[in-house]
Amino acid sequence: MKPIASISLDLDDKWSYIKTHGDPAWKDFPSYLNVVVPRVLDFLETRHLCLTVFIVGQDAAFKRNYEVLRSIAAAGHEIGNHSFHHEPWLHLYSHEQIETELAEAEEHIEHATGIKPLGFRAPGYSLSSTALHVLAQRGYVYDSSTLPNLLAPIARAIYFMNVKLTIEQKRQRKILGGTFRDALRPVKPYRWNLARGALIEMPVTTFPIFKIPIHMSYLMCLRMFSHKLAFRYFSTALSLCRLTDTEPSLVLHPTDFLGSDDAQGLSFFPAMRLPSEIKIAFVSDVLNRLTAGYTLLTIHQHAVEVSRMSRLAVVEPRFS
Repeated sequence: MKPIASISLDLDDKWSYIKTHGDPAWKDFPSYLNVVVPRVLDFLETRHLCLTVFIVGQDAAFKRNYEVLRSIAAAGHEIGNHSFHHEPWLHLYSHEQIETELAEAEEHIEHATGIKPLGFRAPGYSLSSTALHVLAQRGYVYDSSTLPNLLAPIARAIYFMNVKLTIEQKRQRKILGGTFRDALRPVKPYRWNLARGALIEMPVTTFPIFKIPIHMSYLMCLRMFSHKLAFRYFSTALSLCRLTDTEPSLVLHPTDFLGSDDAQGLSFFPAMRLPSEIKIAFVSDVLNRLTAGYTLLTIHQHAVEVSRMSRLAVVEPRFS
């Protein structure tokens, strides 16, 4: 019997990327959802894969997106909450602001897809104790906003050197991609120790022990140098997952399916120089490697299984 793993897609639209990048053009809400969603759904259907799709509430509020978002739910994929405004400074929100953010996103996501989310992922892995308590109180089964990544502070510093952000914008984004404290958190699922409610944390898996990324966008960066290198790196990570009894949870992004021929104005995003057909072929190779060794589930299914089969560690919700 194969061990289990999960995959998810953070359905970040073009406007949300350039908003994080500090480009005021985001206010026009440019979109590529009508291109990338059908492409991803066809890709998954061909391979008989089902995953979790984290949807941004603002996208669900636009009538222009109803059809593509409903098609995700109609295909049987899990629907998750990716916040309403997609601001990677959620850790700065007050209790009231987080309540409003989640409630507004839930309302529009459920209206657009017919499904109320049971899981949450914060944009930019921006998380706080307040957010966790609000999630538990609102009845969420799991959060998936931690990325135990030792390279995050370095990657963020390099990013800041290559973009034009104000001091205030840098302050807002100071934990973009996670903090050093986040890197010390477990790679395996665990429970948050909350005063009220229960909440499972489903971390985005990083290389066990070494805690460096293995998500698709990172692999795509390695693919720019060498397909063999990227694939061997991922295969080694999966081997170490097996040795450490870590059930991987892999995250995808729309840009893993979009190339320079599809989306303009995203040259700052890693690997956007690669054509879409090369990216899609690489994603296929990676997922074939994953499915060869694991039974793939949605994150909700994965959370239910680990809570049923494992005695989960309990972690204090402390944030820097």
